[in-house]
Amino acid sequence: MAFLTCIGLLSAAHPALAHHAIGGKTPSNFFEGFLSGLAHPVIGLDHFAFVVAIGLLSARQQNGLLIPVAFVLTAMAGTGIHILKFDLPLSEIVIASSVIAFGAMLLLSKKPNWFVLALLGAVAGLFHGYAYGESIVGAQMTPLVAYLAGFTLIQYGIAIGALLIGKVVSEKFANQFLKILQFIGLAICSIGVVFLTTSLVG
Repeated sequence: MAFLTCIGLLSAAHPALAHHAIGGKTPSNFFEGFLSGLAHPVIGLDHFAFVVAIGLLSARQQNGLLIPVAFVLTAMAGTGIHILKFDLPLSEIVIASSVIAFGAMLLLSKKPNWFVLALLGAVAGLFHGYAYGESIVGAQMTPLVAYLAGFTLIQYGIAIGALLIGKVVSEKFANQFLKILQFIGLAICSIGVVFLTTSLVG
């Protein structure tokens, strides 16, 4: 957990490095757009932590596969909002808060209602997607579409991967599953706190 928090500090301290796969330049072709889309949710630790959290929370739900869908669809919409130059205020604060909230839900022994979880994930998706939009503003249509495809595929893949791992762990280590989720939830909350503090302070 301390290791993840240290990474969070470094990522928050160097946002340009944390959110750009191609050195901060705007993607100019399909490959650059797709690569940037794949990388953004992975090297942005706040985004990665959130996607893992939503996947693990979905592992305890009957309709778990639908919850990440709500998130990735609204993330695309959030990117569109940024490209159209509409403003979502306090986006970094909301993103960090969403990481804390979803990490905190992993600490609960009672699983959240799946519809509420999907709704909260959808709202968070707008802000995460809005942040993704910063990397693609000014790009032509081809790299833009590739970027959207890249970050949608990688996010859904990570979430479903976390969901499947969660289900396997819950079956093989049923007695320890809640403790494992709580440990991961605490680590995710710590990452969120680092990013929230950075957003508020500076």
